[in-house]
Amino acid sequence: MNRFNDLADFSREEIGALLELAERLQQQPEPRALEGKVLSLLFLSPSLRTLASFQAAMGRLGGSSFVISPDMSIHGLETRPGIVMDGAAAEHIREAVPVIASYGDAMGIRAFAERRSLQDDLADREFENLASLVDVPLINMESAIQHPCQSLADWKTMDDLEVPAQNGRFVLSWAFHPRALPLAVPASTVQMAAMRGMDVVVLNPPGFDLPETIMDKARAAARVSGGSVTQTGDRREAMEGAHIIYAKSWSSTQYYGDRLADQAQREELLDWCVDDPWFENARADCRFMHCLPVRRGVVVTDRVLDGPRSIVLPEARNRMLAQMAVLHQMLQG
Repeated sequence: MNRFNDLADFSREEIGALLELAERLQQQPEPRALEGKVLSLLFLSPSLRTLASFQAAMGRLGGSSFVISPDMSIHGLETRPGIVMDGAAAEHIREAVPVIASYGDAMGIRAFAERRSLQDDLADREFENLASLVDVPLINMESAIQHPCQSLADWKTMDDLEVPAQNGRFVLSWAFHPRALPLAVPASTVQMAAMRGMDVVVLNPPGFDLPETIMDKARAAARVSGGSVTQTGDRREAMEGAHIIYAKSWSSTQYYGDRLADQAQREELLDWCVDDPWFENARADCRFMHCLPVRRGVVVTDRVLDGPRSIVLPEARNRMLAQMAVLHQMLQG
């Protein structure tokens, strides 16, 4: 494996092999598997779980890692092409990325969407520009439109809990958030659940439909896996017989890049906060998932997040285990 960027780059059998490896490493640790290997981590956007889980994963496999972040380590990175660097930034990304990559055996990059152009973000232009500067195996730690590590961990979490793949009903629901958030998690999540073979329902208010390119890609995966992908604004319909509800906010696609219009649109949607009544039509064992961090009382109520339905903590731990499998496959083969 030379790049881990999109679950769609892999077959279901290859994903299954990674998940089996993650389970084996969980049950039978290999504390010297990556001895002498170094992972370079570049964070151009903030992180808690991604940073900690990658460092823990390398440590548990006997390797090491280092972190570079403009806010932590250096005096700013310039990313604009053709710029005269007479401002605060001391280093340009075109030199920084190859240098950072050269210090490790593999590299992870995290760079959020700029949220100015929907087409640019759907094409993942910023991440692809950064990736073109890297000549070692590369892991996408979240970009404008991809979060494969989160989705691999989510798949493992459902496998661990024996949530059905075929005929399992997976609801990806938009939830209120005071800020416009990227499309990476919802795009990767709908793709993951479709690849797993589930009946996926995207639940969202008007103006927050996922882009057709994301939906079409997921529908293509569902045709192969035997699942389905639909979209609705009807909460009762969406939750009928649901095994999983996965809450996540994302930017308005109607007013993408227009902060004021997006804000005005979402201010009418404060009731899109997951609470017990949402589960009336769901299965009795329906579980609540979220990638974290999550705003209590905004995205989901305390009684759901702290209750027996919530599996957000096992989901977060599986980030480390899934990434151990990716690193093991990438650096040991």
